[in-house]
Amino acid sequence: MQRKYIVVTGGVLSGLGKGIAMASIGNILSSSYKVVPIKCDGYLNVDPGTMNPTEHGEVFVLDDGGEVDMDFGHYERFLGVTCKFDWNLTMGRVFDEIRKKERKGDYLGHTVQMIPHVSNFIRDHFLKVGEESKADVVMIEVGGTIGDMENELYLDAIRSLARKVGRENILFVHLTYVPIPHGVDEQKSKPTQQNINLLRQKGIDPDIVIARCSEMLTEKVRSKIAKFGNLDFDKVLTGIDVDDVYKIPLSFEEQGLSQLLARSLNMPINVDLREWKCLIEKREAATKEIVIGIAGKYTSLEDSYASIVEALKHCEANCGVRIKVKWIDTEKDFDLSDVDGVIVPGGFGSRGTEGKIDVISYCRERGVPFLGICYGLQMAVIEFARNVCGLENANSTEVDGDCVHPVVDILEDQKDVENKGGTMRLGACTAYIKKGSKVFSLYGSEEVSERHRHRYEVNPEYHEALEGKGLVLSGVSPDGTLVEFVELENHPYFVATQAHPELKSSLLKPAPLFMGLVSAC
Repeated sequence: MQRKYIVVTGGVLSGLGKGIAMASIGNILSSSYKVVPIKCDGYLNVDPGTMNPTEHGEVFVLDDGGEVDMDFGHYERFLGVTCKFDWNLTMGRVFDEIRKKERKGDYLGHTVQMIPHVSNFIRDHFLKVGEESKADVVMIEVGGTIGDMENELYLDAIRSLARKVGRENILFVHLTYVPIPHGVDEQKSKPTQQNINLLRQKGIDPDIVIARCSEMLTEKVRSKIAKFGNLDFDKVLTGIDVDDVYKIPLSFEEQGLSQLLARSLNMPINVDLREWKCLIEKREAATKEIVIGIAGKYTSLEDSYASIVEALKHCEANCGVRIKVKWIDTEKDFDLSDVDGVIVPGGFGSRGTEGKIDVISYCRERGVPFLGICYGLQMAVIEFARNVCGLENANSTEVDGDCVHPVVDILEDQKDVENKGGTMRLGACTAYIKKGSKVFSLYGSEEVSERHRHRYEVNPEYHEALEGKGLVLSGVSPDGTLVEFVELENHPYFVATQAHPELKSSLLKPAPLFMGLVSAC
């Protein structure tokens, strides 16, 4: 079969959910084909690794160590694929690669220009990803909105791609917005009509339009959009607001999306969403509710901890419970009396650390189920060192470089690192798990692989002192020097990991440590 390409663009507003829409389309296709996603971002950062989570959302880390856009979390969770860093393009990375090629002499004798050199590089990258991954379908999401200056080169590359592979092998899906203004109570299609017109001015005619709206589109509005988009009526779908993003593939399929894709790309599609639907129904039927507190420093933007929230949703579906998240700002006074369990997630820097330590102390002393992630493990070790081992002023050198007891210290290979981008301990790392431990019972294996993103680690000089007072080092690196998991024995659930298990969690395969936390509540 000739490889197919599906391009997803967006307009009217940013933040409409193009990543979710593309992941949902891919979810429908993945029953029959190997689907590979590519994300194109217009910013000049090489990757989002050094961006503040409250500005950009969480940084999603891949097995290969790539720091990528959080949409890759949706792709992996919906498609069941392990993504690669090469599948995330930013304009910063594109220009960086062009500069390297120019210095090598690849353009010798030519004036390097935006068009054709940069746009051709982008187009060829799309083709390379498809070839190297052996994908049946390559899906390309163009970040931002149509009309953004930084997307012009991506759109030119996509036009060129269509000419290269043939119009019959590429499908354009445009996500737009239909508002219902307050006081009017009528769906307004004009912004969508104008945005489709702008897209066509860019040389791209949409094959399918998905209009985000708080209710199903009326036939009148669908007809208007179809007319202005030069589309058949059935190629205008509703991206209806839902309380659970995992319902979106089901909504698209109910509107006949798989038939549209099969007809437009001339490829048979056998959709199987039975297990997916069953898990959603199990979550919907749940009557028990528990409260999980997330104690972090980036709580002003929930997207900062998007994968943790998603991992909890996966537990809801698989455990048959409802989880209410309580956000706990560790820089302010907090009340934990109403929580059933607590997560202390990853983070960097000194801000809010003492509050996190107080939260962990509360959980340890009162038997509240606790899960520490990355920085959360380091804070748990500091709390244990201070309050159980009696190591007064124990701390991390990230917080206090002159502390008396540096129970958490910078990794040896990080001490001489100057550049901040892409230089941490990143990606999938193997850990050996202690038999008989809580972690072993959850994973069911002596060897596990989880993703990491950190510069600091539990200081090996304190391993013996910590174990001597009852902290179980239940998982370590293959050479035994790095602590990957810790736990307490005489506690309902007190587990922490240096890894980020939320990054590999999915609806069909929830993260074991999260399942353990929820089950203990």
